[in-house]
Amino acid sequence: MNSLRQALSADLEALSASGLRRTCRALEAATATTVTVGGRSLLVFGSNNYLGLARHPRLLSAAQSALTQWGAGATGSRLTTGTTAHHAALERELARFKGTDAALFFPSGYQASVGAIPALVDRGDLILSDALNHASLIDGCRLSRADIRVFRHCDVAHAAELLSDRKRFRRVLLITDGVFSMDGDLAPLPALAALCQGADAWLMVDDAHGTGVLGNSGAGTVEYFGLQGRVAVQMGTASKALGAEGGFIAGPTELIEYLRNRARSFVFSTAPAPATVASVRAAVWLVRAEPERRDALQRNIRQLRGGLRERGIEVPEGVTPIIPVLIGGAAAAVQASALLEQDGFWIPAIRPPTVPDGTARLRVSVTAEHTSEQIERVVEALARVLGKE
Repeated sequence: MNSLRQALSADLEALSASGLRRTCRALEAATATTVTVGGRSLLVFGSNNYLGLARHPRLLSAAQSALTQWGAGATGSRLTTGTTAHHAALERELARFKGTDAALFFPSGYQASVGAIPALVDRGDLILSDALNHASLIDGCRLSRADIRVFRHCDVAHAAELLSDRKRFRRVLLITDGVFSMDGDLAPLPALAALCQGADAWLMVDDAHGTGVLGNSGAGTVEYFGLQGRVAVQMGTASKALGAEGGFIAGPTELIEYLRNRARSFVFSTAPAPATVASVRAAVWLVRAEPERRDALQRNIRQLRGGLRERGIEVPEGVTPIIPVLIGGAAAAVQASALLEQDGFWIPAIRPPTVPDGTARLRVSVTAEHTSEQIERVVEALARVLGKE
């Protein structure tokens, strides 16, 4: 025991010295735009609650009703006693939402990734993975035992080069985020879909940060690019714009039936609580019924990105609510986040290994619930902290 404690203490000290040690700070209260920490109310510009649905009365009412009917937990795996009418109805609605034959709901987006990828490919198969894919995709690839080739970020030509010996492999799965979670940019899905079609490869899109945000009905990046029917595997989460939790895979009937039998994180996990599932159903309904929420979000995205650029802060053009403000070193990013907290803002510092070395940043995100005045205030605060006054 002592040797374990000593070894881990040394590793923790090294993390602290490099500015990479993290802690979990408890929030005492939260709304769509504020958090209370240490008795202070802070404006939050780092949440994934993009549409402000996490505390919407419709979600809360749905969850409370299911809680009263079914209790606190599902009491079993989906294949034994854990599937309720709520689970089945949600999967039908997710399939309709995503424009697919069927869908399968998991306890988290992470479990959807690490369950689906190893089920679909194995030894003798090939995975092509974007260099900036989410950690859940990376871990799913590692668990698969397939050959893994990483292509440069959003570089379709490089992905094509890595496919030059396609005939060696039984199956090929090309995996990409739809919206990249730390940069907020979009994958070149039309070109990747064309590449996969020509190479007899399957395209898998992790649309965690696109679902609810992009597309005419909010269905995400596949809808945004008009690629319905051309993406074999759509993965998404309920923990971002949908304001709840859980993950899902949507696609052809055969895919979903196969994963129901072979995705280990589905087969061997207790089902998500019915109250959670009911809240996700309510969120999907709101996304489809209230497009004005996406309109408000896009207005806020334009104001925030434009305001930062006007103050000389380099941020990319884009249509997503994730706006990276690059700092460079991990310690400098942590300091900038701390200074913003002193000013009354909660904006997280993102450091390696979440992002590559030398690209530590403030991950600024905006929601549909932020007011124009709040956005003006955060622009001014960022300008002060970054010396752009």
